[in-house]
Amino acid sequence: MKPARIARRWRALRNSLLALACATVITITGQPVGGVAEAAPAPPKLKPGKRCDEMYGVKNVPTGGLPQGDASRAVDRWDTYDYTNPGLQFDGLNPTRAELDAAGTDYKKYDHSDPRRIYARFNAQRRWTSFRDYLSKVYIPNQGYDARGKAFMAKVVREMGLTGPDWICEKEFNFVDPDTGERHVRRLDAYNKRSREIVEVKSNGSPDGREKPADRAWAKHQGWRSYKYTYVFAENQTRDAKNFMKELKDTAGKDALGRDRVRTYDYQSHHKGVPPKGTENGPYRANSTTMSPGNGASTGSRGSGNQVINQSPPNPRTLKEQLDRLGRTGERALMNRGLGGIDFTTLDLRYIGKSKGGKGLDYAFSAKSVEDEYAAGWGGQEKGDLISDAFFTWLALDPSTFWVNLNPDEPNRIIDAGFGRTDAGRVLLEADLELKHDIFKAMDPETEAGRAFMNALPQRNGFPCWAGFRYWIEPETAVVREQDGGIHILDTPLKLSTVPQETTTQPPGGKGCDLTEAETQQSDRVLDRYITPLVAEKVNNGDYYADLRRVYTARVAAEWVRQNAADMPAEYRGIINSNDVSRWPLRDPHRNWTGKQVWDRYYKAFTEGTFKYKWSNGEEVYVYTVGGVDFSRQPKSNMNPVRFRTEQRYKPRTVGYAVDTIADDPNKEGYLMFGGNSAGQSENGTPGPTPTGTASPTATPSPTATGKPTPTPSDPGPTASQSPAATTPPGPKDPDGGLADTGSSTPVGLIVGIAAVAIGAGGALVWWRRRRTHTGG
Repeated sequence: MKPARIARRWRALRNSLLALACATVITITGQPVGGVAEAAPAPPKLKPGKRCDEMYGVKNVPTGGLPQGDASRAVDRWDTYDYTNPGLQFDGLNPTRAELDAAGTDYKKYDHSDPRRIYARFNAQRRWTSFRDYLSKVYIPNQGYDARGKAFMAKVVREMGLTGPDWICEKEFNFVDPDTGERHVRRLDAYNKRSREIVEVKSNGSPDGREKPADRAWAKHQGWRSYKYTYVFAENQTRDAKNFMKELKDTAGKDALGRDRVRTYDYQSHHKGVPPKGTENGPYRANSTTMSPGNGASTGSRGSGNQVINQSPPNPRTLKEQLDRLGRTGERALMNRGLGGIDFTTLDLRYIGKSKGGKGLDYAFSAKSVEDEYAAGWGGQEKGDLISDAFFTWLALDPSTFWVNLNPDEPNRIIDAGFGRTDAGRVLLEADLELKHDIFKAMDPETEAGRAFMNALPQRNGFPCWAGFRYWIEPETAVVREQDGGIHILDTPLKLSTVPQETTTQPPGGKGCDLTEAETQQSDRVLDRYITPLVAEKVNNGDYYADLRRVYTARVAAEWVRQNAADMPAEYRGIINSNDVSRWPLRDPHRNWTGKQVWDRYYKAFTEGTFKYKWSNGEEVYVYTVGGVDFSRQPKSNMNPVRFRTEQRYKPRTVGYAVDTIADDPNKEGYLMFGGNSAGQSENGTPGPTPTGTASPTATPSPTATGKPTPTPSDPGPTASQSPAATTPPGPKDPDGGLADTGSSTPVGLIVGIAAVAIGAGGALVWWRRRRTHTGG
């Protein structure tokens, strides 16, 4: 066949195929055809991102390098960063029912500076019934959620050197899961094509659950094998984070040099939310009475400690309900570590001192951090109130009244009248009654220690005998460090003391053995050897005595203020020795408590023989304790500066952070510090409402249709707990979801330890009576 003819036939065939293809396209995607669905719209265009240094305003910073494996920031470099949270200017709102009702549900008609906007948002949602819970757990966290993430991202870009033309932030990619074919749009916090590195930044310690499918797809996809992925966490990784990081490491595997392709960088940096400039002392700011003599309305204390204590639900049931509710709306990750992340049963006061700002006193608490949100996190308000009330009780009353006494012969010398109207006094007396129970348990001959104790005592006809003793709790020498106008409370041990004691009141069966002086001394030594250490361990570490330890630590702090009264703020000086504890009375549920109630319970046990054992010969041993708690003395020893710098090197810095934020304590692993300052003050006056038509919104933009924080017109930064991805399902519609609007973007001298002296307040009397178990015995 001629070449020309062949060419003509090939052209005809080509044109026929093209026509067929066009017809097919028209049939499928052109005019509607019966029974054939229209094609899905084209996927949204992926965002190209922007240079990280330009996006976050970082200039003159050379490009840095990432760690080649898991890394932790050096403790010396731990620090804080600030971000503006517009919601904090309203943290003291406490509207009446009438004010809430008057605000209605149309929040858009109120200006952002008008608290009625918040009232209306609360009225329109259905999940929260308590305004205070809604304000502290939903509105305020949401207000700062975007700004917090951006502030930390800017810090990482600057300090890790994610600069130069190769580092692009907020660039979007399609990650396709090779197993399912599912496509995920992932917005990467930082991406470097040249070095083949990806960086994901979290200003807390947890990954975003909505981003996990995309990251799993990345880890499995062979097309990304040349890339490495670094997660940067500002806080200690949660259990979920650790598990997910391990999963990604296992899936992604290692690079050509045998290094993990997924890496974590613990970048310890504590965030500090601040209200907008000019509103620091606005009329809606919160003030608390915690560690402050202020009235809690226009004056009082402020700080991170107040915030997490106030956020703490009263009981485990309420905590679970609130965590579940926040989880359903996707807001749990926005919460500070106070909700479920702090074990308030370990709360204690660890610092008080003059403010570096010159006003009031700074203070810092310590508590254990927990990973299981549901396991702890309740009761913070109760424990915080107890510490604060005890602190002021110790200031107001004379130290000579700081004792309690349970003795069956002395129903009129149980507790000082003034001290008995306080929770500090209640805690001491209830602890003394518990001490009786613990001594009884320790002496039980069914236990190894109790059996050894009984066998080592003087004997009468094969039956153990021992002298009566007073047995009481008093302070051991506290270890403190005074410097820079404050006191660090490092260790506050308690001890048990005993002396021989007899009583007129007789237990069942009357008095026990008559012992010689040598036998009395023998029984004393046996008691100290076998029983005292066991009970002292409970007093210093047992759960029941935690409140006793709390009020004693407050006693140490108050004694320091008392001894340095001349340098203290006037409002504290006026309380010292005032003998007025009316501002710190017994709180619910103990308002009707009296010391006589405790004595009556004790007297019944003493005279009726509640505590008794069966002896090996079928007879019975009765155990009775007489004692008390004596905090009238507060001995302490000032740790020398060399030892302090060696053992507690980071404590001053951590305390400084704790006034404003929740800080990890590098000197005590697993513990956090948080506190405040006592000199908060709010301006008087309430701004009038501004109609929407004339409002000039402040830095707070209007809410989006989904109720989620509104991104900036350009590429948004990462949030506090996640970087929103294009595939993220929309949150609940505002206002039902309760999501708030986003915001715009000279050492004091060494203290000599004082030896504690017992003041007739207690001990242990042990009696026994033989009773044959058979009839006629």
